[in-house]
Amino acid sequence: MQYEAISVFDMFKIGIGPSSSHTLGPWKAALRCLEELQINDALTQVSSIDVLLYGSLAKTGVGHGTDIAVQLGLMGEDPETMVVKNVQSTIQTIGKEQSILLAKQSAISFNPAKNIHYLVNESLPFHPNGISFLIALKGDVKISYTYYSIGGGFIVKEGEEESRKQKTVSLPFPINTADDLLHWCRKTGLSVHEIVLENELSWRSEEEVKHNLLHIWSTMRECIYKGCHTGGILPGGLEVHRRAFDLNKKLMGNVTYNNYAEWLKIITNQANNFSNIIDWVSCFALAVNEENASFGRVVTAPTNGAAGVIPAVLQYYVAFCGGNNEDKIVNFLLTAAEVGSIFKKGATISAAMGGCQAEIGVSSAMAAAALAESLGGNQKQVMMAAEIAMEHHLGLTCDPVGGLVQIPCIERNTMGAIKAITAAQLALQSKPDFAKVSLDKVIKTLWNTALDMNSKYKETSDGGLAVLVPVGLSEC
Repeated sequence: MQYEAISVFDMFKIGIGPSSSHTLGPWKAALRCLEELQINDALTQVSSIDVLLYGSLAKTGVGHGTDIAVQLGLMGEDPETMVVKNVQSTIQTIGKEQSILLAKQSAISFNPAKNIHYLVNESLPFHPNGISFLIALKGDVKISYTYYSIGGGFIVKEGEEESRKQKTVSLPFPINTADDLLHWCRKTGLSVHEIVLENELSWRSEEEVKHNLLHIWSTMRECIYKGCHTGGILPGGLEVHRRAFDLNKKLMGNVTYNNYAEWLKIITNQANNFSNIIDWVSCFALAVNEENASFGRVVTAPTNGAAGVIPAVLQYYVAFCGGNNEDKIVNFLLTAAEVGSIFKKGATISAAMGGCQAEIGVSSAMAAAALAESLGGNQKQVMMAAEIAMEHHLGLTCDPVGGLVQIPCIERNTMGAIKAITAAQLALQSKPDFAKVSLDKVIKTLWNTALDMNSKYKETSDGGLAVLVPVGLSEC
């Protein structure tokens, strides 16, 4: 049986915003380019590099920080560990000195304004997010590498099978579809998160899985807390005001606290009505995506543009549903990741390929499934929750104003989180055996819709709100 082995930690990656496909992907492509050069003992022979951005990367690359990501990648910086506050100063230094230190060891002349090319009228056939590195070596030797950023920080080299980048493993429960997952659940009697954990043990120990997932949650949690306590205007020129800061301040009132734990305790104790809880869920989601829009550290879940949905729903579960427990948090993330991987295998998680339905829609389905299981749902109810959440995001376009991951992206994360909670609750009150639409059918519909969708609604800023909202004149 052929299947694609995707780890939980392929679906959840720690990086820097604002986009997994336009920032993290190109960053990793640049790192992969360095790796190729080093393998061929050519790094110190490089005399110049030109970077060609195609399609969606070219059209919205500046707003998504693609140019910044490529330069940091060529320097050999790690998106998971680089100090966020050093990003802008590092880029300014490259621009000022007109030089870049490849892999932190080999300096070449590099002028971002001349060596990064935005080919807005060209697109490569494999995927809209294409990036090529044209490299001149000493001795007048020229080589090139082309990569595709296919969503969620995943990259594929030209002519290379996508699965090649995955570590080859033999999983005890091979899964490509929702039906596959349900088959193994029925056959073993295991819950969804238990099946996922057994597969994950093919890569690493149970202790490592738990430790790494808690690190993922810690990063999400820190992002929420930081976003709720940072005010001001988002960068990029749209003059969008950060709202999580003001909303948090309004909801907290005059209560004082010193850290996340104290803040969480206050929220849990004071939020005792529907309206207040909804406000908090929105605040959590806003906080993450405002951090994302500010080149902050976020978790790709499954993308950066949709990074606020799962943290907001998990924070909801922790704060209001008795989920403040390490094992419960780990199980939540295991289930969410598996649902995301099924969407990736059966459709896409790239807005440049499928519109925003492939990002916010998928993240909402992931969160809905995880919450349904966490609240006691059976395996079929878990799949039903994911289906409901996705069904009501079908056709959602990606039309970022000004090419920035701000309008409508930030608010859409609040909508995705609320829909996920609603979908989970609806599934828990339903009998999946009577459902007319399966998760696999809705995934197929997502893919068919993606194929039919006009390219101007696929992260190009050529249609929708992107052409109707004057840049700098929003009401946010």
